[in-house]
Amino acid sequence: MTRVGVAVPAAGSGRRMGGVRKPFLDLLGEPVLLHALRPFLAEPRVCAVLVALSLEDAHEPPPWLTDLDPRVRVVAGGETRGASVRAAIEAMGEDIDVIAVHDAARPLVSTEVVAACIDVAASGVGAVAGCPAVDTIKRVDLERTIVATPDRTSLWQAHTPQVFPAAMLREAYRRGAASATDDAALVEAIGARVVMVDDGGLNPKITRPDDVIVAEALLARGLDS
Repeated sequence: MTRVGVAVPAAGSGRRMGGVRKPFLDLLGEPVLLHALRPFLAEPRVCAVLVALSLEDAHEPPPWLTDLDPRVRVVAGGETRGASVRAAIEAMGEDIDVIAVHDAARPLVSTEVVAACIDVAASGVGAVAGCPAVDTIKRVDLERTIVATPDRTSLWQAHTPQVFPAAMLREAYRRGAASATDDAALVEAIGARVVMVDDGGLNPKITRPDDVIVAEALLARGLDS
C-alpha cells in the first residue's frame, strides 16, 4: 500500500482575520483545523500527518489536536507558508511514498477528492485539487489598471490538497524558495508534470471573516444531506 504523509501548514498569523489564528477558529462547534484533518485521517493510506504550528503553539499544542490520532504530530513552522511546509516534510520519514500538502484553513475538502489526488500522485505525477475558473479574469498593473484579459477556458483555481510523489516534492523544495505560496509552482519549476483534479469548487479557504459564514452553511448542508 502507498504510504502517504500529509504536511499541514498552520503557523500563519491570521492577518486578514484581524490577528485570529484561522486553524483554531470555531466552525460549527469544532476548530477549523479539525475539520480539515478528518478527510485525511479517514484515508487508510495516510500514515503520518505533520501539522506545522507557530513556535508558541508548537510548544503547547491544544489537546484536541495531540490526542486526535496517533498519526498526528506537531512541528514548529516557519515565518512563511513554504518554510512551514518544508519543516513538516523534513519531519517525515524517508519511507513515505507520497506527500500531500493541505491548507489548515480548508475545512471542507472531501474524502473523495483526497483519495483521487493520492491516486494520481501514486501514479508518478503531481495532483492539485481545484476547479475551472468561472469568472472572467483580469490582469492588472500596480495601479489596478487592466492590462490583459486571459482566456478563462484554460484557467483553473488551485486549491489544496496538492499531492506529489515524495521524491518529487522533496527535490522541488531543495531547489525552490521557502517563500512560495503554491507547492505545485515549485514542482513545475523542476520540470515535473502536475495535473488538476476537479474538487467541484466547494473547497473554500477561510481567509476573511465572511468566509466562516459560507463555510458553516456548506458544512451544515453536508451534515443535513
